[in-house]
Amino acid sequence: MTTAMSFQFRPLSFSVLIFILLSAALAYESDHKERDIPVTRISKYPDEQDIDIIATYSDISGNIRLARVKMRDLSDSWIWENHIDGNLELQKGSEALVESFQAGSRFGENPGPVDERYSGESSVNYPRTSPMSPIMTKRQIVRQERRKARASDLVQRDKETDTKIVAAAVERAESFVTTVKGKFSIWRREYENPNSDSTLKLMRDQIIMAKAYSNIAKSKNKTVLYNALIKHSRESQLAIGEASADAELHPSALDRAKAMGRILSMAKDQLHDCLLVARKLRVMLQSTEESVNIQKKRSAFLIQLAAKTVPRPLHCLPLQLAADYFLQGYHKKGNPDKEKIQDPSLHHYAIFSDNVLATSVVVNSTVQNAKEPEKHVFHIVTDKLNFAAMRMWFLINPPAKATVEVQNIDDFKWLNSSYCSVLRQLESARIKEYYFKANHPSSLSVGTDNLKYRNPKYLSMLNHLRFYLPEVYPKLDKILFLDDDIVVQKDLTPLWSIDLQGMVNGAVETCKESFHRFDKYLNFSNPLISSNFSPDACGWAFGMNIFDLKEWKKRNITGIYHRWQDMNEDRTLWKLGTLPPGLITFYNLTYPLDRGWHVLGLGYDPALNLTEIENAAVIHYNGNYKPWLNLAVSKYKSYWSRYLMFDNPYFRLCNISEQ
Repeated sequence: MTTAMSFQFRPLSFSVLIFILLSAALAYESDHKERDIPVTRISKYPDEQDIDIIATYSDISGNIRLARVKMRDLSDSWIWENHIDGNLELQKGSEALVESFQAGSRFGENPGPVDERYSGESSVNYPRTSPMSPIMTKRQIVRQERRKARASDLVQRDKETDTKIVAAAVERAESFVTTVKGKFSIWRREYENPNSDSTLKLMRDQIIMAKAYSNIAKSKNKTVLYNALIKHSRESQLAIGEASADAELHPSALDRAKAMGRILSMAKDQLHDCLLVARKLRVMLQSTEESVNIQKKRSAFLIQLAAKTVPRPLHCLPLQLAADYFLQGYHKKGNPDKEKIQDPSLHHYAIFSDNVLATSVVVNSTVQNAKEPEKHVFHIVTDKLNFAAMRMWFLINPPAKATVEVQNIDDFKWLNSSYCSVLRQLESARIKEYYFKANHPSSLSVGTDNLKYRNPKYLSMLNHLRFYLPEVYPKLDKILFLDDDIVVQKDLTPLWSIDLQGMVNGAVETCKESFHRFDKYLNFSNPLISSNFSPDACGWAFGMNIFDLKEWKKRNITGIYHRWQDMNEDRTLWKLGTLPPGLITFYNLTYPLDRGWHVLGLGYDPALNLTEIENAAVIHYNGNYKPWLNLAVSKYKSYWSRYLMFDNPYFRLCNISEQ
């Protein structure tokens, strides 16, 4: 049996329409109860009764449409129960009902407007529904448990992920090797105690904030506050003075800090604006950085000037020696032991210097540490100005049993501009303009990197004579080259027995990680350099080098040097100096010596390992802080001064004393 029920509604929302349909179904159930018709679960079998539910509704565009829903089309989840028992529940799957209404056109009549009402029962009762059926309750409980389980699983996964990330971070942090663990900066003493010098740091911070607030107060015409901030800043600065620790502060410093704190609190209440204060501090930071850069340039310029300046005692010594050299007739004496000077079986040293005091230390330290000093021969070459003083010193102070030969570079007639590329370049107008232009302020503007290359030593041929050793000593097979700023601490005899394995130069390499490699010295943007050399090739040190002069001649090392010097006439391949052309000339021709033979850095690095210095065969004061200058690092100076003869009458005459 099919019973048709029809309702007409004003355009309603879809949810309200569902509610009305449910109410209509319940009304039909109530009517059948009055007729004693049993209510059972709606079945989809064709032999059971069916119900047509006809309704009007408005679609998305607002048009009125008709729809017919058969009871058999409803989901099996809909259950009809006895109303008397108080278990009247109506449950329906929303998906089937929505699908039915969306497909209303296949059941409906004319979709146009409808004016007449469909007849039906005179009244419709809307029964009250219970909040939840047992089946729905059970399903909701299952869903909630499922959600909780899923949420717990996600939380657990997040915890495991966080744990793995933390463990990986801890493992990575532990892999860092630090000398002292738990310190951010192990070379700064202030981190040894976080509370050290807290008052001094507080007062310095207060002064910075007072400057910032005073600028803001002045811009806002807060005259009284501005004057107070300036006053307290001056008083705090006076209380700090030259103090570098809390113990050195003036007794009134703490009171000054408290007073400054009160005035800063007032300034904060009246003037504080995060953006404005941040802007002021940023301006102060930029201004400070500019000042620091200017001071760095000035400091570099002054250090270079001090390094080039000859102290009065060092100026006095060669003058006195030169005067006595001629007055006392030492200029008439010839060189002793001419046989030893050219004997290739002995141990020969080459020292090119115009510094009498420094050269004396090199010779004295070498001889005093030699096991057989009679087998050591020193070949000293100096310039015309210092030749008399240098020769006079070693005539009146001959090293025990060793042989010393002093030569004048001007006597090397073969060393002229037609043969020597560097000498020709040094005589050019371009080089003279580079070194001697009168515009001194521009010297600061070129930066600290270029200042050191304006040192007069780069103009001296004594600095470049090391590339002409076979020409200077044609009868020798091997020679040990020593700079005048080194000190010998062990017997160097074993160097002559080292097998250089066909190499020309034996030297200590200076590269550590990325430092002192070829790209530091050469211009690899130039194709001549980039196509012939590796930027990662390891650099080595000039200052103590054993040269195989036979192999030198065989490979024409001087010719290689000349060729590259000619290509660098415009200084585009490297800057001035002897190390860059040395790296090029002896590329793939240098045998690395053990680092214990030669320790560098005493002329610029105050943080060297003292044990390495004491165990080294040769220590090198390369840099500006030469041991004979007041700039010298004090803790390194004793290694050099122990080889000076302070009881020498010339030392007393020129006031050269141990300091």
